[in-house]
Amino acid sequence: MNQPSVTLRAANPTFDDGLACAHYANEASEGFMQVMFGRRYEEIIANAFLQPDHDSSYQNVTFAECDNTIVGMILAYTEAQHRRSSREPQRKAAGRLRLRMRIVEVLLAPLMRLNDSIEEGDFYLHFVAVDRERRAAGIGSVLLDAFEDQARASGSTRLSLDVSVRNEVARRFYEHRGWNVESEWPNSWFMPSLSVRMARPL
Repeated sequence: MNQPSVTLRAANPTFDDGLACAHYANEASEGFMQVMFGRRYEEIIANAFLQPDHDSSYQNVTFAECDNTIVGMILAYTEAQHRRSSREPQRKAAGRLRLRMRIVEVLLAPLMRLNDSIEEGDFYLHFVAVDRERRAAGIGSVLLDAFEDQARASGSTRLSLDVSVRNEVARRFYEHRGWNVESEWPNSWFMPSLSVRMARPL
């Protein structure tokens, strides 16, 4: 059976593309976006997505499409872009729910600090996700190839990402592509590891 052809496109600053980004971000983060923003998470993320120059902006998103239908996404940025980024677009989009966002940020401060620990020269893969029914079709590999091309074009010297320790399938996928585990979080003798930082030189 022939695999469907996959095309890649940069995200557009539209609300519909923002809703797609919110869906895939929530999938990739195992529901964290919904924890952060509540039932309106898709609307909040979609509105923030429309703003430039922050981590979750449309500028950092690439979609994979089959037959003009979005089937996957990557969201990635350089360490320098992340350093200049702000969470203010999300807070503004959250409106009255910004207090909920702030509470989650305080409760999960160690995890937020982990996300801020991107090394200089890194091109960081924040989210990658593919529709569940398409996950054996090679779309993930197409997206990772695009991510690596973007990293080279940005002048980055290394690729990095964080992955849940429970996601053995993803970890094996990255290892097969030459990525190595360089650290675990939390790094504590009395707490189990929840995620691992993986990296690969360009």
